[in-house]
Amino acid sequence: MSTTTHDTLATAHDDHHHGAPKGLMRWLLTTNHKDIGSLYLWFSFIMFLTGGAMAMVIRAELFQPGLQLVEPNFFNQMTTVHGLIMVFGAVMPAFTGLANWLIPMMIGAPDMALPRMNNWSFWILPFAFTILLSSLFMEGGGPNFGWTFYAPLSTTYSPDSTALFVFAIHIMGISSIMGAINVIVTIVNLRAPGMTWMKLPLFVWTWLITAFLLIAVMPVLAGAVTMVLTDKFFGTSFFDAAGGGDPVMFQHIFWFFGHPEVYIMILPSFGIISAIIPTFSRKKLFGYSSMVYATASIAVLSFLVWAHHMFTTGMPVFAELFFMYCTMLIAVPTGVKVFNWVATMWRGSMTFETPMLFAVAFIILFTIGGFSGLMLAITPADFQYHDTYFVVAHFHYVLVTGAIFSIMAAAYYWLPKWTGNMYNETLGKWHFWCSVISVNVLFFPMHFLGLAGMPRRIPDYAVQFADVNQIVSIGGFAFGLSQFIFLAVVLKCIKGGKPAGDNPWEAAEGLEWTIASPAPYHSFTTPPEIK
Repeated sequence: MSTTTHDTLATAHDDHHHGAPKGLMRWLLTTNHKDIGSLYLWFSFIMFLTGGAMAMVIRAELFQPGLQLVEPNFFNQMTTVHGLIMVFGAVMPAFTGLANWLIPMMIGAPDMALPRMNNWSFWILPFAFTILLSSLFMEGGGPNFGWTFYAPLSTTYSPDSTALFVFAIHIMGISSIMGAINVIVTIVNLRAPGMTWMKLPLFVWTWLITAFLLIAVMPVLAGAVTMVLTDKFFGTSFFDAAGGGDPVMFQHIFWFFGHPEVYIMILPSFGIISAIIPTFSRKKLFGYSSMVYATASIAVLSFLVWAHHMFTTGMPVFAELFFMYCTMLIAVPTGVKVFNWVATMWRGSMTFETPMLFAVAFIILFTIGGFSGLMLAITPADFQYHDTYFVVAHFHYVLVTGAIFSIMAAAYYWLPKWTGNMYNETLGKWHFWCSVISVNVLFFPMHFLGLAGMPRRIPDYAVQFADVNQIVSIGGFAFGLSQFIFLAVVLKCIKGGKPAGDNPWEAAEGLEWTIASPAPYHSFTTPPEIK
């Protein structure tokens, strides 16, 4: 699909705005996929900073042993709401924003298929998070039972604000389901003539598969929180052993949602990286069809691994073996993707602008997160790692240097398309290097804390962990401050800058590359000749 066609379709749709209300009302009532995409992205950035502020409270408290800044109950509220906001408020809305902006453009559609539902699915989100955050100011405080809200912590022993927490989760889930329906209907029905399934850009494929995952698992989460609500306020005992219930059943239900959810937060990243790596390598993506099949197999396998979060609950050895092997199996399609990206870069004419830097960092650091995940998959080893900082290190490598780095890569990569201006490359590189150094200072030492036995979600710790925790906290504050450079880059780019041409990255679009005179191993920067 040529750029001209995209722009014609976009212009046709922008005619919605002629005679439409200006200013605030335009944003409230908009059905334009670009406006809604921008709203999602700005909302997710605000939530990213909000959740980040809570992480700063956590790291300030853990800077040294003893209780200094906050009460243990408030510390628990911070860990809970930080997790909920980062998962449901920062990562997922950012991917939905990218889907809104890019899917219609990539498949040659004039807009999303259900524009009014699109508007609604965004505007219920700010209300959901207002409700969640307001619970922190209630008597008894906000949710203090961890983002996984295990029973009986979330039922028998939870504060009254649990009702607000449940209501907020329901609204977020409704938003996700509507967004997913919209994505599926758009991709199935609005593709341009000639755009067959195996010609879809990988970002579109990954989002199509993600949307099916969302529709499958969000009702499971809704069921879990509803049972928590009735156990807490209506006298049921789904998770109360005294009334014939089972607290371990809660974990099964929660993780049947929670594990596919982890892949919901990383599959769109794979699509983003699969767009960026070929552009800056000036080569077609290696192994397109294997990438599509790998994505689909990850999605299917994600439903078979949930109980690897539960090895310590006393399940039968047969079940432990089943979940161990399934978890190790899911590393195979993920490995296929990593090798395909590396093969795409191999002997390419690579340049390292900011999007490419974030993409390469994603591949390396996400792989570290994958390896620690394989360690956690081994049942007898997991007995040692479970609920220590090793687990915290693992999932933050996957979600921060994975999901969030890919979102940043996407922002830099598509900002010229969105604004018509080039961002400031020097500031972008400052943002990258500050982020990549500080994020490793923040999360890498956590592996050692975990291996040495430091438990997570505890506001105080033994004195032998003090030095490493200070290093971790310094990394955390540095990473938080680095994100203000990102804000400056985006605002500067929106206000103006060097105009972005039709091909700002000088991508070799549509060209078959052949290396006429192979470059020697020591000079991969030498651009190959194009026949």
